[in-house]
Amino acid sequence: MQGVKRKLVYVGGYEGFGVVVGATVMALLTGASPATTGPLALMITIVATVWNLAFTYLFEAWERRRRDRTRTVFRRVLHAVGFQLTLVCALIPLIAWWLKISLLQAFLLDLVFIVYVPFYTFAYNWAFDRIFGVPDSAVNEQPSGGTVPASPAPLR
Repeated sequence: MQGVKRKLVYVGGYEGFGVVVGATVMALLTGASPATTGPLALMITIVATVWNLAFTYLFEAWERRRRDRTRTVFRRVLHAVGFQLTLVCALIPLIAWWLKISLLQAFLLDLVFIVYVPFYTFAYNWAFDRIFGVPDSAVNEQPSGGTVPASPAPLR
Protein backbone atom coordinates (compact mmCIF):
# COMPACT_ATOMS: atom_id res chain seq x y z
CA MET A 1 0.00 0.00 0.00
CA GLN A 2 1.40 3.40 -0.99
CA GLY A 3 0.51 7.07 -1.33
CA VAL A 4 -2.43 8.85 0.25
CA LYS A 5 -4.25 5.60 1.05
CA ARG A 6 -1.26 4.43 3.09
CA LYS A 7 -1.09 7.73 4.97
CA LEU A 8 -4.81 7.72 5.78
CA VAL A 9 -4.76 4.11 6.98
CA TYR A 10 -1.61 4.83 8.99
CA VAL A 11 -2.95 7.96 10.71
CA GLY A 12 -6.41 6.47 11.29
CA GLY A 13 -4.95 3.35 12.86
CA TYR A 14 -2.29 5.19 14.85
CA GLU A 15 -4.68 7.74 16.32
CA GLY A 16 -7.61 5.33 16.73
CA PHE A 17 -5.57 2.70 18.53
CA GLY A 18 -3.81 5.47 20.48
CA VAL A 19 -7.13 6.85 21.74
CA VAL A 20 -8.25 3.39 22.92
CA VAL A 21 -4.94 2.67 24.65
CA GLY A 22 -4.72 6.19 26.10
CA ALA A 23 -8.26 6.06 27.48
CA THR A 24 -7.62 2.64 29.00
CA VAL A 25 -4.32 3.66 30.60
CA MET A 26 -5.83 6.87 32.00
CA ALA A 27 -8.78 4.91 33.40
CA LEU A 28 -6.44 2.43 35.08
CA LEU A 29 -4.16 5.12 36.50
CA THR A 30 -6.87 7.48 37.72
CA GLY A 31 -9.72 5.17 38.62
CA ALA A 32 -11.99 7.18 36.33
CA SER A 33 -14.32 5.33 33.99
CA PRO A 34 -13.46 4.87 30.30
CA ALA A 35 -16.60 6.93 29.61
CA THR A 36 -14.71 9.83 31.19
CA THR A 37 -11.21 9.11 29.88
CA GLY A 38 -12.31 8.20 26.33
CA PRO A 39 -13.49 11.70 25.38
CA LEU A 40 -10.38 13.15 27.07
CA ALA A 41 -8.12 10.87 25.03
CA LEU A 42 -9.93 11.99 21.88
CA MET A 43 -9.54 15.67 22.83
CA ILE A 44 -5.83 15.14 23.54
CA THR A 45 -5.39 13.52 20.13
CA ILE A 46 -7.18 16.38 18.38
CA VAL A 47 -5.20 19.04 20.27
CA ALA A 48 -1.90 17.24 19.58
CA THR A 49 -2.67 16.83 15.87
CA VAL A 50 -3.76 20.44 15.35
CA TRP A 51 -0.84 21.75 17.41
CA ASN A 52 1.60 19.57 15.46
CA LEU A 53 0.42 21.16 12.21
CA ALA A 54 0.53 24.70 13.65
CA PHE A 55 3.86 24.28 15.46
CA THR A 56 5.54 22.74 12.43
CA TYR A 57 4.21 25.55 10.23
CA LEU A 58 5.58 28.17 12.65
CA PHE A 59 8.89 26.32 13.04
CA GLU A 60 9.35 26.10 9.28
CA ALA A 61 8.53 29.82 8.94
CA TRP A 62 11.25 30.54 11.52
CA GLU A 63 13.58 28.14 9.73
CA ARG A 64 13.05 29.93 6.38
CA ARG A 65 14.36 33.16 7.95
CA ARG A 66 17.66 31.54 8.96
CA ARG A 67 20.74 32.11 6.83
CA ASP A 68 21.69 28.44 7.20
CA ARG A 69 18.62 26.27 6.68
CA THR A 70 20.34 22.92 7.17
CA ARG A 71 18.32 20.47 9.25
CA THR A 72 20.99 19.68 11.79
CA VAL A 73 20.55 17.28 14.68
CA PHE A 74 20.37 20.30 16.98
CA ARG A 75 17.58 21.84 14.92
CA ARG A 76 15.65 18.55 14.89
CA VAL A 77 16.04 18.25 18.67
CA LEU A 78 14.92 21.88 19.05
CA HIS A 79 11.80 21.11 17.00
CA ALA A 80 10.98 17.92 18.94
CA VAL A 81 11.57 19.41 22.39
CA GLY A 82 9.83 22.67 21.53
CA PHE A 83 6.79 20.82 20.24
CA GLN A 84 6.59 18.53 23.27
CA LEU A 85 7.05 21.31 25.84
CA THR A 86 4.43 23.56 24.28
CA LEU A 87 2.02 20.64 23.89
CA VAL A 88 2.42 19.73 27.57
CA CYS A 89 1.62 23.34 28.51
CA ALA A 90 -1.62 23.07 26.55
CA LEU A 91 -2.60 19.60 27.75
CA ILE A 92 -2.00 19.88 31.49
CA PRO A 93 -4.83 22.38 32.12
CA LEU A 94 -7.16 20.34 29.89
CA ILE A 95 -6.37 17.09 31.72
CA ALA A 96 -6.70 18.76 35.15
CA TRP A 97 -10.03 20.37 34.26
CA TRP A 98 -11.55 17.27 32.65
CA LEU A 99 -10.52 14.84 35.39
CA LYS A 100 -10.96 17.39 38.22
CA ILE A 101 -7.41 16.84 39.46
CA SER A 102 -4.57 19.21 40.35
CA LEU A 103 -2.17 20.59 37.77
CA LEU A 104 0.61 18.53 39.38
CA GLN A 105 -1.45 15.34 39.09
CA ALA A 106 -2.24 16.21 35.47
CA PHE A 107 1.46 16.78 34.79
CA LEU A 108 2.38 13.42 36.31
CA LEU A 109 -0.32 11.70 34.26
CA ASP A 110 0.91 13.43 31.11
CA LEU A 111 4.47 12.41 31.98
CA VAL A 112 3.40 8.77 31.65
CA PHE A 113 2.34 9.49 28.07
CA ILE A 114 5.46 11.53 27.30
CA VAL A 115 7.49 8.42 28.12
CA TYR A 116 5.03 5.97 26.54
CA VAL A 117 4.37 7.62 23.16
CA PRO A 118 7.85 7.12 21.61
CA PHE A 119 7.67 3.40 22.42
CA TYR A 120 4.11 3.18 21.09
CA THR A 121 5.14 5.01 17.92
CA PHE A 122 8.10 2.70 17.35
CA ALA A 123 6.02 -0.45 17.88
CA TYR A 124 3.12 0.83 15.77
CA ASN A 125 5.40 1.81 12.88
CA TRP A 126 7.19 -1.53 12.96
CA ALA A 127 3.90 -3.48 13.04
CA PHE A 128 2.34 -1.29 10.34
CA ASP A 129 5.30 -1.90 8.02
CA ARG A 130 5.19 -5.65 8.73
CA ILE A 131 1.48 -5.79 7.90
CA PHE A 132 1.31 -3.37 4.94
CA GLY A 133 4.89 -3.39 3.69
CA VAL A 134 7.30 -0.49 3.74
CA PRO A 135 6.65 2.73 1.82
CA ASP A 136 8.46 3.40 -1.45
CA SER A 137 10.71 5.85 0.39
CA ALA A 138 12.19 2.92 2.36
CA VAL A 139 13.04 0.78 -0.66
CA ASN A 140 16.66 0.71 -1.84
CA GLU A 141 17.30 0.58 -5.56
CA GLN A 142 19.69 -2.17 -6.63
CA PRO A 143 22.38 -1.64 -9.29
CA SER A 144 20.56 -4.25 -11.41
CA GLY A 145 17.46 -2.03 -11.44
CA GLY A 146 15.50 -4.14 -8.93
CA THR A 147 14.39 -3.06 -5.50
CA VAL A 148 14.91 -4.44 -2.03
CA PRO A 149 12.93 -3.27 1.01
CA ALA A 150 15.24 -1.44 3.39
CA SER A 151 13.09 -2.18 6.42
CA PRO A 152 11.60 -3.40 8.64
CA ALA A 153 14.22 -5.77 9.89
CA PRO A 154 12.89 -8.51 12.15
CA LEU A 155 13.07 -7.67 15.84
CA ARG A 156 15.27 -10.16 17.70
